[in-house]
Amino acid sequence: MRIPSQLRLVETPRQCSYLSRETASLEYRVVRGLTSQQYGHLLARGWRRHGGLLFRPACANCVACQSLRIPVAEFAPTKSQRRTLRRNAGLTVELGPAHVTADHVRLYNAWHVERHARRGWSPQSTAELEYATSFLAGDYPGAMEMQYRLEGRLVAVSLVDVARCALSSVYFYYDPELRPAAPGVFSILKEVEICQQAGIDYLYLGYCIRECPSMAYKADYGPHEILERYVEDDEPPVWRRPEQAPTT
Repeated sequence: MRIPSQLRLVETPRQCSYLSRETASLEYRVVRGLTSQQYGHLLARGWRRHGGLLFRPACANCVACQSLRIPVAEFAPTKSQRRTLRRNAGLTVELGPAHVTADHVRLYNAWHVERHARRGWSPQSTAELEYATSFLAGDYPGAMEMQYRLEGRLVAVSLVDVARCALSSVYFYYDPELRPAAPGVFSILKEVEICQQAGIDYLYLGYCIRECPSMAYKADYGPHEILERYVEDDEPPVWRRPEQAPTT
């Protein structure tokens, strides 16, 4: 399947945000009017979305970023993950079109304040227009969000892209007061549940970086598959279980 791009480029190498000893480059492309089938085709080749841009790693000397997906029909939660489901039983979850309100902005900013204080992330805040530019721009009819509410109050948001045979987990943020209940784990488990209910084959969690704690957690969900290499639109992708990876 050939998917024409209005723009396609590779950025100049820069210091990696996840592995400070490495340099990183992303390949970007702009594609208008994607169908659900076409978007699923791109997800299977390692592409992700941020606003109106698609991107994937194009690093010259590093392959630490591994695209990871869960075949949801085979997913088996661990004992710890099942406990997380029980701890968050009081949350209601609703799937609907992605949008922005003052509550979204308040929650997003509170989450980033906590990340800055606890993990040393760069200070960051947003307003409604900036939020819309970052997450809602572009012609993607499958852009959805899962709202998590506690006694009617918005306490977490999971931004997801829904395609015909795939769901892509785009971004998740939450009220810092929920942190002891592991809301990030809960969100992935609920995304798996949405896929199972809708007959969606795969949940794409983005890039797993095993040497980076902020990105290594994705390997905790299984069984999962890793994309062997990034291929062009007209080449078949090869996904393997970690234990099936070819030896060198």
